[in-house]
Amino acid sequence: MTNTDNVPAIAALAQQALAPTPVTAGNVYLVATADGSVRTIDLTGPEHTGTLARKSGTTTVRDAASFLTYYAKHHDDATEVYSDVEKLTVTAVLDAHQADTARFGEHRLLLALRRTKAWSEWLHLDGHLVDQEQFANFLEDHLVNLVDPDAATMLEIAQSIKATTKAEFQSGTRLQSGERKFVFTEDTKASAGSKGDLTIPETFRIAVPPFEGADAYSMTARFKYRISGTGLTLGFKLEQPEERAKAAFADVLAAIAEDVATPVLNGTPA
Repeated sequence: MTNTDNVPAIAALAQQALAPTPVTAGNVYLVATADGSVRTIDLTGPEHTGTLARKSGTTTVRDAASFLTYYAKHHDDATEVYSDVEKLTVTAVLDAHQADTARFGEHRLLLALRRTKAWSEWLHLDGHLVDQEQFANFLEDHLVNLVDPDAATMLEIAQSIKATTKAEFQSGTRLQSGERKFVFTEDTKASAGSKGDLTIPETFRIAVPPFEGADAYSMTARFKYRISGTGLTLGFKLEQPEERAKAAFADVLAAIAEDVATPVLNGTPA
């Protein structure tokens, strides 16, 4: 082996013998390796510096109060706020572009309203006819939402409906008071039956919070019914429930607009 052949081995041993050298976090270093290549060591990341380069990520909240709390902590003069009534969302781009400076737009706050269970249940039965027992059970389960007639009266109506589940209904007429009277024949053991009537209001009013954390909103429900060979079926039709939901969203948006430092734009940010 010639002296020239020993040069790479000697250089490698010399590099390995070098003492460790302190480096500064936040810099990029080029390091020569034993095989003659150059390795890049990047110490600019937050795991080395202990500091994030910028705020990023989307925080999702469920009510206006939480939205305003987070917004107050993180917004600046260039923050943009958008609303979308169809999606029931309000989005704040906390690091939006400034007038003369582009920014990342990656730090966002999202208010995503969730329907309450009660609201969803009322809408689920809206426009459908069900048997007497199912309808009576529904009223009993939602007495807290009943406004006019009051809960006690509606409970009595529900119990009356249950009491006639085995009766044969013959007609339904509208009284001058606006109530509906259903005439029925109830079978007994020893005779062809005894006649009676079941009276229920034509309409009733409910108050239900559309979203979690929101106030209850009033709606009128109109009784629906059908008398057929299988018996009496009952239901209701809510008057413009989606319009009431939009009104509730508008109130949430108004509460936010009072405390944010920028006009609320109608749309969805890119």
